[in-house]
Amino acid sequence: MPKFSKPINLLFFHPLEAAAAIVTYSLMRVLPIDMASALGGWLGRTVGPHMSISARAVKNLTTAFPEKSPAEIAAIVRAMWDNLGRVAAEYPHLGEIDVYDPNGRVETIGAENVDLLREDGHAGIFFSGHIANWEIVSLGATQRDLPLDRVYREANNRLMDWLYQHGRSAVEGALIPKGPAGARELLRSLKAGKHLGMLVDQKMNDGIPVPFFGRDVMTAPALAELALRYDCPVVPARVERLKGAHFRLLIFPPLELVKTDDRQADVAANMAQVNALIEQWVRDTPEQWLWLHNRWPD
Repeated sequence: MPKFSKPINLLFFHPLEAAAAIVTYSLMRVLPIDMASALGGWLGRTVGPHMSISARAVKNLTTAFPEKSPAEIAAIVRAMWDNLGRVAAEYPHLGEIDVYDPNGRVETIGAENVDLLREDGHAGIFFSGHIANWEIVSLGATQRDLPLDRVYREANNRLMDWLYQHGRSAVEGALIPKGPAGARELLRSLKAGKHLGMLVDQKMNDGIPVPFFGRDVMTAPALAELALRYDCPVVPARVERLKGAHFRLLIFPPLELVKTDDRQADVAANMAQVNALIEQWVRDTPEQWLWLHNRWPD
C-alpha cells in the first residue's frame, strides 16, 4: 500500500463517505418512518446483492444451510439486504418508536423481565444478535427506565462513527468501544451496578471455540465471564421484523447459568447456551440476520 494511503483516506475519502451518509441520513430523517424504511429496503435489495461483500453472505449461508439451493440462498441474501437497508433508514427515527405503546409498531412480549432486572438492585446483562432492527432491544430497556451501557465496534471513519453515535442518541446509556479500554469501562459499569447490552453473534479471533450451526466458531467469552464473575443475570432478547417498520420484541427470563468449580468449562457451557439460542433465532428468520460477517473463516 502507498505510504500516503492513510492520509488520503483521512483527508479525502473519509469526509466524502461521511458527506454521502449525512445527506442520506438527512433525507431519511425528513421522510415518515414507514416511507424511509421502504426506501432503505429498496436501496438495500437493489444495490447490496451486487456488492463484492455479498459473496461472503452466500458463502456463510451455504455453510449454515447446505441443503438450500442457490436460488433459495440468493433470495435470502436479497431479503437480508432489504432488512439491512431498512435498519439504516430507521436510525433517524429511533426516538419515535414507543416500544410499549399497545397501538404502536412494536409488539412487546416479556416486559416483566426488564422490570425484574431494574428492581433487583444488581448489575445485569442483556444480549441479542444482529437480527431485524437490533436497536429495538436497547429501546425496550431504556423505555422501561433501565439504561444500557452498550458495547460496539468503532468505525474506522471517525466522522461515520460520530454519525452512528448520533443515530443511537435516542437510547440512554454509554456507548463503549471494543478493545482494552472498553473492557475496563465494562468492568467499571458492572461494579457500579449498571446494566450492559451486548451483541454476541460475531467472530472474535482470540475467543473460544463454541458450536454454531454444527461447527465450532471463535466466540467472545466476555458475556459468560462477566456474568459468572459478578453474579449477573443474563437476559436474552430477540427482535423480529413483522412487516415494514413493525416489529416483535421478545424479552426472555434470565438464563439458568452453569456454575461449577470449573470456571473455564462453565464459560464454554454458558456460551454454548447463548450460541444455541442465537442459532435458533437465525434459523427462524434467516433473511433478517447479518450474514456479511466472516463467522466461519476458512
